[in-house]
Amino acid sequence: MTTRPTTTRLLVHAAVLLIGSAALSGCAPQVTPTPTPTPVFASEDEAFAAAEEVYREFIRRLNDVDLSDTNTFEPLFELSSGSFEKADREAYSAMHAEGYVMHGETRLVSFEAAESPPPHNTVVAHICLDVSSVSVVDSAGVSQVEEGRPDLVPLEVTFVADRHNVMLIDSAVTRQDASCNG
Repeated sequence: MTTRPTTTRLLVHAAVLLIGSAALSGCAPQVTPTPTPTPVFASEDEAFAAAEEVYREFIRRLNDVDLSDTNTFEPLFELSSGSFEKADREAYSAMHAEGYVMHGETRLVSFEAAESPPPHNTVVAHICLDVSSVSVVDSAGVSQVEEGRPDLVPLEVTFVADRHNVMLIDSAVTRQDASCNG
């Protein structure tokens, strides 16, 4: 004789299975969704424009530096980060300590967009600087500028957006394989 499970018994089994499934799913590792990076700038053009604006401001502030007054260095550092900021802090501190004096002005000749992959929080630009009128002398008036320094300096500059989505100069290297025209 076969007995048929009663409706109550089926409900109890179903409840046990549901409770067991719920308990097991509570023990399973939770999958955390990977957030999609929010674009810092709406477009590559917007990112390049922000980077160029920061670099132009950097050059303006650079031309206001007085090596005898360390307070004039801080505005430069506000526009930089990473290895670029570290190198500048060390260089300006050393020039100040040595009593160097800087004359002349750096001029931005060109700013060319190189790359800014989505989400456009990093920008690489090719920059040409005219440093022909810049001199640095020690306290005895002896030039500290490397002999043969070119008047025009081609650079590859990398910018990164900080946590407030403000572009900062993060690194700069001389482009050995390039030249720039004034």
